[in-house]
Amino acid sequence: MTQPSSDSANRVGVLIVGAGPAGLTLAIDLARRGVACHVVEATDERPVNPRCNTTSARSMEIFRRLGLADEIRRAGLPADYPTSIHYRTTLSGEQIFRIDLPSAGDVLAGAGKVDWPTPEPQHRISQLFLEPILERHASELPGLTIERGTRLVDFEQYADHVEAVVETAGVRRTVHCGYVVGCDGAHSAVRRQLGIRYEGVDAIQQFVSTFVRSPELGRLAARDRAWTYWTYGNRIASLIAIDGESLWLNHVAFGSDHDTEGEDPEQLLYDAVGHPVDHEVLGVVRWTGRRLVAQRYRTGRVFLAGDAAHIWIPVGGFGMNAGIQDAATLGWMLAAVHHGWAPPELLDAYELERKPVGEQFADAVGSAARTSFADVSADIHLRGPDGQRARAKFADRLAATERHRYSPDGFSFGYHYAGSPVVVGGEGQATITMGGFQDRAQPGFRLPHVWLDDGRSVLDLVGSGFTLLRTDPSCDVNAWTSAAHELGIPFTVVDLPQRWPDRYPTALLLVRPDQHVAWMGGGDARPDELLTTVTGHVTAHQR
Repeated sequence: MTQPSSDSANRVGVLIVGAGPAGLTLAIDLARRGVACHVVEATDERPVNPRCNTTSARSMEIFRRLGLADEIRRAGLPADYPTSIHYRTTLSGEQIFRIDLPSAGDVLAGAGKVDWPTPEPQHRISQLFLEPILERHASELPGLTIERGTRLVDFEQYADHVEAVVETAGVRRTVHCGYVVGCDGAHSAVRRQLGIRYEGVDAIQQFVSTFVRSPELGRLAARDRAWTYWTYGNRIASLIAIDGESLWLNHVAFGSDHDTEGEDPEQLLYDAVGHPVDHEVLGVVRWTGRRLVAQRYRTGRVFLAGDAAHIWIPVGGFGMNAGIQDAATLGWMLAAVHHGWAPPELLDAYELERKPVGEQFADAVGSAARTSFADVSADIHLRGPDGQRARAKFADRLAATERHRYSPDGFSFGYHYAGSPVVVGGEGQATITMGGFQDRAQPGFRLPHVWLDDGRSVLDLVGSGFTLLRTDPSCDVNAWTSAAHELGIPFTVVDLPQRWPDRYPTALLLVRPDQHVAWMGGGDARPDELLTTVTGHVTAHQR
């Protein structure tokens, strides 16, 4: 762990409160963009339970941009372990339905890559393994310091900076910083001090999550390996493979008003498996699933990201991955303002872009949760034709709803900032859904991926500043480079080797540092007006 010097820790560009995936991703992004930042984390203790156990395709694309994707993909489940989802009466009982998905080794070997809408498909990795990778990389970056066992006590905002009081082992000191970002989770000290409340549903369901070590479970699962086994015994449960061998997490869901204190984790595991298994309990967490979004994501120089901004019932790991998306958006904006090539008004766009995404996905995640937790007929446990018919009927229901939850392309590629003031021409887009996306460039959306002949993705061509992709080499871009130079905006022109008109339908595409399309058009554009718009200086009149 990086031990900060007194100077680096007490005067930084950005103070990040919370060293979870959102906070560490933001810190790495800022440091790579040359912004000094300091991360404080209130506890030295690691989580009792694995928490999120999947990293979305969009998160993996963000980690690819940060140079972390390959290492992350080699961690977690063994390379040959399938990431499939099985639905069974119990682990040792009858199969109802299955979704077969590739192993990390298949992904690294490129199996099926031509058909993937991304260079980085989703990856099943527990937060237990992900966070140390992020923290190690963060601790190695110049200008980035991490301090565990330090909590935020208070802060005061001024016109040009924030003074934050932090405490370590009873000793308090003041950190002078340009901005503060609260990535400190559901009980965010930053959000509380800003007086910002959550809005939404405070209790959707109650859960008991039991983390166990059980080689016997590993041997049972080896007969037909999967990443998650949904089981429908006395209670609906999901049994998740953490290391592909002996570590397992058993999530069991109850009604929103159910008191779980009387629930025996040993019995819940028995119900999921169908019979007793030898195991060691490593941790038990009783918690409430919620669907909440903060009233605001920003007050002055202080921002919220990750669970501090939104809490969703944890179905598919959407909460953690949305926090990583928050970090990718806020990171480039803070860096642009810090380096002076964008005005502070650019930061207004963070909430305008991310809060609607948080609200729309909160509804979509709630719908996804109701699918697996809906009433299930007890007849699925019957022997003979009656049981077979009940299981087939349930399988038809799962086939219609579950694939989008475990391959949520809309979550990774369909969310957008079309209504943002720093996006031109994106008005009128439909509500975001879990499964829906168009693999065609549109203003406000993430740039669609294609493979180039040299083995790179087009996403690899997007630099740390703005990138102008040119599909028509006859289109003159001198006015663009001149305008960018005049405005001091980091800017690169990249010629695509072919047109791909179905994917990139215009001669020019202006791509932001977070890989979202800011504008699309042809040679009749006014580059100076467009560039001042997408960096927050003015509002463009052209559409």
